[in-house]
Amino acid sequence: MNFLSVAKRSPLVFPLACAATVALIFLSESSYFRATSSLEELAVMTRIRMTTRMMLVGLLDAETNQRSYLLTADKAYLEPYERGLAASKEGMRELGLAFVRDPAYVALLADTQLHFDAKQNVLAQGIRLTDAGQSEQASLLVKSGVGKDHMDEFRANVAELLQIETERTASEQASLARTLLINRIGLATLTAVCLLALFLYLRQALILKQRTLDSRRTLQDDRDQLKDEAGISTLMMTELTQHLLTAREDERGRLARDLHDELGALLTSAKLDAARIKSRLSQTATAVPGAPGVSEALERLTHLVGTLNASIALGRTIIEDLRPSTLSNLGLVPTLEILVNEFTEATGVQAHCDLQPVTLASSTEIVVYRVMQEAITNISKYAQASQLWVSMKQDAGWVTVSLRDDGVGFDADETSRTAYGLLGMRVRIEAEGGRLTVISQPGQGTSIQLQLPVQGSTEPPKA
Repeated sequence: MNFLSVAKRSPLVFPLACAATVALIFLSESSYFRATSSLEELAVMTRIRMTTRMMLVGLLDAETNQRSYLLTADKAYLEPYERGLAASKEGMRELGLAFVRDPAYVALLADTQLHFDAKQNVLAQGIRLTDAGQSEQASLLVKSGVGKDHMDEFRANVAELLQIETERTASEQASLARTLLINRIGLATLTAVCLLALFLYLRQALILKQRTLDSRRTLQDDRDQLKDEAGISTLMMTELTQHLLTAREDERGRLARDLHDELGALLTSAKLDAARIKSRLSQTATAVPGAPGVSEALERLTHLVGTLNASIALGRTIIEDLRPSTLSNLGLVPTLEILVNEFTEATGVQAHCDLQPVTLASSTEIVVYRVMQEAITNISKYAQASQLWVSMKQDAGWVTVSLRDDGVGFDADETSRTAYGLLGMRVRIEAEGGRLTVISQPGQGTSIQLQLPVQGSTEPPKA
């Protein structure tokens, strides 16, 4: 099935398919970029939350180790103090970089930095007092609660920052969920559209297939009707041809009889009258020698008798051409032998005859004679043959007549449609229910075979 034909018959299929494809690509790409952006934001927020907690934990570690150092003066606590303080500073720096892009949180970040610096200074002052041997002043500094106030403010700010990040994380998660939901809804919608397009395509394909089947059935019905009409026309043409051929042969027979009965009788009577007049004049010339005009009259009568003889001979030839009397008087075999002998005497071609008696209707016999007459005429005109083979036999209800020469031959496939002589022979044979076969190749002679049913037979001709 041609795609263009389906697209023309169903104009919605192609636009729907294109729209669904473009929408699917757009939805997929947009969902991918949104999801990627949300995941990146979530990763950043997670890192900020971890940094914030590490900053708080680092400051707490620094404060704990500072207190331990103040109580024991053991310098082993200074190293974890420095590590905790360094972690807090790094966390504070990362928070500053993370929140500097959002002006709404600059003040909170600045306040957090202020309390962080103040707490760091209090811790550092306690370390310096302890290193200077002023343990009591360091203890009083701790008990004064200055560091505690800064630490509480710092913790409150860190908690607020964590709350902000928690809310932003929840917002990004909700955005990611909406993106995935939209993607799901879009995919489901596009799937439904694709299924609709597929349904329309299959529906149109089924309609087109049904129309094709209907067209084929209609075409087959038309072909069958034309075939029946052609068969009826062929039968009518065959019957008409047979009728015309029969009528022509009947007319020829009538003309032959009229020529034989009427013209022949007149010519014979004239010949007899001329003979009697010649006899009387001969007697007069003998009785009266030297009678004037008798000698010239005898010459004229002699010429007239010759002319009448020639006219009688011409009439017989015309009568034989119209309807061979030998066919009615002697039969088909002698008639064909006479036809072949006349051909050999006229052309010098050597003939070989094998003609057996057969049983054919009188109308079929005249057809065989005419076809053989036409074939022999063609051989004399075109074949340039030196030998001719003619045979006729009867077998299994069919009469086979064949004629073969060793002439120049021709291409039977190319000339069969334009050779009207062969076409007329074929029409004559088929009108009698038989079959004509012509086999010829250039330089290989020609073979013509006739197959005709025996009188009363209905079997098909043998191949």
